[in-house]
Amino acid sequence: QVQLVESGGGLVQAGGSLRLSCAASGIYRINLMGWYRQAPGKQRELVAVTTSGGGTNYAESVKGRFTISRDNAKNTVYLQMDSLKPEDTAVYYCHCTNSYNGYSYWGQGTQVTVSS
Repeated sequence: QVQLVESGGGLVQAGGSLRLSCAASGIYRINLMGWYRQAPGKQRELVAVTTSGGGTNYAESVKGRFTISRDNAKNTVYLQMDSLKPEDTAVYYCHCTNSYNGYSYWGQGTQVTVSS
């Protein structure tokens, strides 16, 4: 059974920082690992993703402020969020894909709230 367990969300003032973590278990080889977010009344959107080879991609809105990193040995992905803005407020979801069959898995989500 595949599980993605997220941690690190919370309440922070604008300009502050948070670090999200997501540990995957029950999956042998992971291709993509990343973070999506969904604000109230909006569609879920990609925040950042990293490949098994270390490549990264970011949403334009977070470039220069967020950094995604990955520990393949621990099947864990991190999202360092700096210079947070109120518009970053959302539920953040961890996501990964299985290298063998392409199956997609989601975490339960963690709330990030940025106050102005």
